[in-house]
Amino acid sequence: MSKFLMALVAFMVPLQLWAQYTLNGRVQQATTGEGLAGATVVLERTSTGSTTGPGGTFSFQNLPAGSYTLKVSYVGFEEQRVNVNFRQDTNLTISLRQKALQASEVVVQATRADERTGTTFTNVTREELEERNFGQDLPYLLEQTPSVVVNSDAGAGVGYTGIRIRGSDITRINVTVNGIPINDSESHGTFFVNMPDFSSSVQDIQVQRGVGTSTNGAGAFGASINIQTQQVRREAYAETDNSYGSFDTWKNNVRFGTGLINGKFAFDGRLSRIKSDGYIDRASSDLKSFYFSGGYYGDKTSLKFVTFSGQEKTYQAWYGTPEALVYGNAQDLQDYIDRNWIEGSDRDNLLSAGRKYNYYTYDNETDNYQQDHYQLHLSHDLMPGLSFSGALHYTYGRGYYEQFRADDDLADYGLPNVEIGGETIETSDIVRRRWLDNDFYGATFALQYNPTSRLSATLGGAWNRYEGAHFGEVIWARYASTSNLRDRYYDNDAEKTDFNVFAKASYNLTDALSVFGDLQVRTVDYQFLGFDNDGENITQNADFTFVNPKAGLSYTLNPGHQLYTSFAVGNREPVRDDFTESTPSSRPKHETLYNVEAGYRGAFAAGQLLGQNLTANVEANLYYMNYKNQLVVTGQINDVGAYTRTNIDKSYRQGLELAGALQMGARASLRSNIAYSQNKVKNFSEFIDDYDNGGQLRNDYTETTIAFSPDLVTSTQLEVEVLKGLRAAFIYKSVSKQYLDNTENEDRTIPSYEVGDLRFRYTISINNVLKELELGLLVSNVFNERYAANGYTYSYVAGGTVTENFYYPQATRNFLASVGLKF
Repeated sequence: MSKFLMALVAFMVPLQLWAQYTLNGRVQQATTGEGLAGATVVLERTSTGSTTGPGGTFSFQNLPAGSYTLKVSYVGFEEQRVNVNFRQDTNLTISLRQKALQASEVVVQATRADERTGTTFTNVTREELEERNFGQDLPYLLEQTPSVVVNSDAGAGVGYTGIRIRGSDITRINVTVNGIPINDSESHGTFFVNMPDFSSSVQDIQVQRGVGTSTNGAGAFGASINIQTQQVRREAYAETDNSYGSFDTWKNNVRFGTGLINGKFAFDGRLSRIKSDGYIDRASSDLKSFYFSGGYYGDKTSLKFVTFSGQEKTYQAWYGTPEALVYGNAQDLQDYIDRNWIEGSDRDNLLSAGRKYNYYTYDNETDNYQQDHYQLHLSHDLMPGLSFSGALHYTYGRGYYEQFRADDDLADYGLPNVEIGGETIETSDIVRRRWLDNDFYGATFALQYNPTSRLSATLGGAWNRYEGAHFGEVIWARYASTSNLRDRYYDNDAEKTDFNVFAKASYNLTDALSVFGDLQVRTVDYQFLGFDNDGENITQNADFTFVNPKAGLSYTLNPGHQLYTSFAVGNREPVRDDFTESTPSSRPKHETLYNVEAGYRGAFAAGQLLGQNLTANVEANLYYMNYKNQLVVTGQINDVGAYTRTNIDKSYRQGLELAGALQMGARASLRSNIAYSQNKVKNFSEFIDDYDNGGQLRNDYTETTIAFSPDLVTSTQLEVEVLKGLRAAFIYKSVSKQYLDNTENEDRTIPSYEVGDLRFRYTISINNVLKELELGLLVSNVFNERYAANGYTYSYVAGGTVTENFYYPQATRNFLASVGLKF
């Protein structure tokens, strides 16, 4: 905290309060003069915003005199900016012109939260994404949103990265792009390494915390990330961003667009390449991607095709680094080597690598995958107040990870022993590839009904089909036995059909009070190869039907101040391993989450600082997430000899999230959020392998902290315009201690850490040559903190209880520099 305060003092200056006034206004249609309720009005560079009420009215109270720019937007209308310079109470009328529909916009709006849904959410704009984007994966661009913790296997934010929101990992976070599910149907995970530089083609992102509103895809058990790709731009453009920095990290992209052709057609595209050696030894990434969209935008109908693809080759750093190298000393390392009987080149690697240690040394120990996405969106105005949007989608994914395996049993690959000179050879060094080849396709729809400013209703849903082929090949063996090249040693196909339909509506009972209701029905049919009760590996089916109701209230105290509350239920089926590594007798049940949210949003005028207007936004949110049958790792071996997750009857998360923003005109801004939580699992049993006596040792706990759930997470950004066009920002992140498992054992933790970053952006325009030239510099971990953000643990009994902790160390001080050109 002392580091943060020192940096904060360097930026801060005294505050002086001046007179305050009221800015009232009305947003209306340009052609009819009808008021537009639900339009968004934002005072730019102040983080202050409001939504128009009945009749299209809005009000900002207690504003200091001065100059402001209002950004006014409404679905289906052209965005407008209005400059206001006032020294007294002022009234405005702002007229918006209708525009061609944005394909996919209706779908995105149908699955998003707003001020009337009573839920907890954060919107991340395109401008915010652009200022944070130096080539790191999408989770790192969301790190400043409340309750978010991110990590990187390679240590520097490129390659395999992870995100947790309120302690929930990516398998419990529902991710959609234009309303289309992105989570893998079987594992429920989203792998952002397959979407390199995707944020360069994103219009905005909404992060919903908790169950949120109905979305297409697996149930949200911690949060939803709702991504909308870029909308059409009226003017033609060409742009490029290029970054270079530590660990030989490169990012290069080219973006282009035709603008509207004859007012009806537009095409946009992007090509990207990202390469990095990674902070961890050999943890390199070679990533390529593209994005393309083309659309027709008529007066009532628009049709838009979107395709994007990502190809990755990533050297594996999944194993992690032993605790002795991250937080220990030379003696700790020697003890680790001795008790694990490590010798030869593996021992040399441990002794020489330091905290950058990578267990894998085989030249091609890589993950190779490509994923292609195709989306076709149709939007149509059926009549005033009634619109339809539908989408067809197809995703094709294929790839493998390659591994060197020393002294594997030939029998594990279905191979007979090898006889050489009377000697029987039962094991062999092997190089194998484990493949996933899958197809995911389906349709989504949304019918939106907005007859008056008081009522907004949506009927929507989706049908999705997944077909996945899992198989393994031996591509080399020291003793090949009877195998041939490309022989498959396992073959396991799976099919999954997911259907959901939802209806939701919000209604203004009065000018101040709004109610919201949402009901989703979701069915799942999953066919897979797994063990039956007799131990035979046969094709089986699992079927689920889930009913997920949600309701909310919002109350406007006065313009700019709102109270809200909501209650939501979410249900979620187990993941692939829970099915394939169990029998019907030991198979876990589905999980249920009961989620209560309550909060306040407010905007204030705070005075003046050095002649600049001061405004502030404040958000406060209380939540309670009560889990029934949450699936957690216990270490228990089931009836087929697998370590699987176990249903825990009772567990919960509860907490307080505070977020605030203070804006000083266009010169400086301070944004901060704090999340404090308690995350508990009740009546938890841990199982440890007992090598001394055989079997497993059981330890029972009454109430413990859920793994990877820090009590306190904070994020703060202070940005100042140092010179005209030059903006400097200091970003500070702190994460309290996390436990590596659910035992609350102090010997199995990720220590707390504090990380500070510095970011500089300098923008100039060169007339008749460039629209914009931007130079950027990001210095990450400026205080050179030696920390880890993720890890795992396992324990066993052998002459006493032994615990081994492994971590994923994050990079020490490093930098990325960028050059951006806009033509």
